[in-house]
Amino acid sequence: MKPLLALSLLCLLLAPLQAKTHVQIAEENSAAIVAVNVLKKDGTTFTGTGFVVTDDGVIATSRHVVDNALYINVTFNTGAVSGAAFPPALGGSVDLAIIKIGAKNLPTVTLGNSDYVLPGQEITVIGNPRRLQNTVSSGLISQVRRKADGVIWHQISAPISPSSSGSPVFDEDGNVISVAFSSYKGEGNQNLNFSVPSNYLVTLLAQHNYHPPVAGPHAAEQNAPQGLWQKFCTHTAKAWQMVKRPFQHSH
Repeated sequence: MKPLLALSLLCLLLAPLQAKTHVQIAEENSAAIVAVNVLKKDGTTFTGTGFVVTDDGVIATSRHVVDNALYINVTFNTGAVSGAAFPPALGGSVDLAIIKIGAKNLPTVTLGNSDYVLPGQEITVIGNPRRLQNTVSSGLISQVRRKADGVIWHQISAPISPSSSGSPVFDEDGNVISVAFSSYKGEGNQNLNFSVPSNYLVTLLAQHNYHPPVAGPHAAEQNAPQGLWQKFCTHTAKAWQMVKRPFQHSH
């Protein structure tokens, strides 16, 4: 009996943490999601989505949101509007950009490691589709696509609408693993949307001497061991219940 009890306690101590719900992820991160407001050089305006990665005002978004910008600022979900953003730093081969506003003590997201993203895992996306700020949607990583030039895209099933470009894509732990930027439009195309893996963003930030905190390896790295461990713990729990039953009824 004692070995089974010890194994049961060990299972409780080492069991993997439960995935966060979409509600938890939204509550923890919505304050860090912003609308990126852009006045283009041709006089037109454009709105996209961004998210704060450092508490002193570094914000990530999509490159096409800020292309040819004459003036940029951001609106927080509180309604607060920033001053002018610093000129953007643009990603080379991917649709990413970072901008900087003057600020302190801002809420931030945590960047995840996109090397461990797998097709089929659940995601949460927070963005500003049609300027409806802090809209939460859910979906899956439909596939991890490698283009002919070697660039990796995430195909996602979460809906992406105009002004959603730059939306953070969160994994089950609440870490940003991707940045939404595009979708296939047209009749017959449903939920064919794409995002840039977060490790491209980490690289872009490092190139400009920004080093936000990055979460450890995504839980997917441990999926196989955890699966075996969970099965072992399940069988151990059943065995403990069977052993415990005679003692419970012997009084």
